[in-house]
Amino acid sequence: MTLTEEKGSVARYVTITGTRSIPAEAEAELPGLFDAYLQPFATPDAHFYLGGAIGIDTTALDWLADRSQASLTVVVPCTVTDQPAGAVASIRRWEQAGRLARVVELRADRLGTDAYHARNRWMVDRSGFVIGFPRGTDQTRGTWYTVNYAADQGKPRLVVPV
Repeated sequence: MTLTEEKGSVARYVTITGTRSIPAEAEAELPGLFDAYLQPFATPDAHFYLGGAIGIDTTALDWLADRSQASLTVVVPCTVTDQPAGAVASIRRWEQAGRLARVVELRADRLGTDAYHARNRWMVDRSGFVIGFPRGTDQTRGTWYTVNYAADQGKPRLVVPV
């Protein structure tokens, strides 16, 4: 087997993380950002882990499900029904369309920062690469928490500010 064949046979596992609040001016730019920064990794042998919240989670899910053949797993801290209505609708739509490889409900006792961090660690622990779409530079925010967690594990990261 050649190096090219070997690289092509190894599935990529990628975590997507990002802000839940997307400024209106940035929302129109997201398809272009995804074209530039997700598309190169969205090969048929890729597997993406996405949180099931609104914002980047749902927008990236919709973009990947519609524009790629990559496998998609949505991970939620509690249950899908605990997510905002728009996120639930997106998850259910792609689940019914057969685009989701899996939906993981971690069943945390309550929704909050600890549950979101546990969800993000779960995704990063199963990934070899993290793409973060943070809003701002506040290192206490969830997206930065996830990117820094991946850094602590020595995993490559791509940060695309929104």
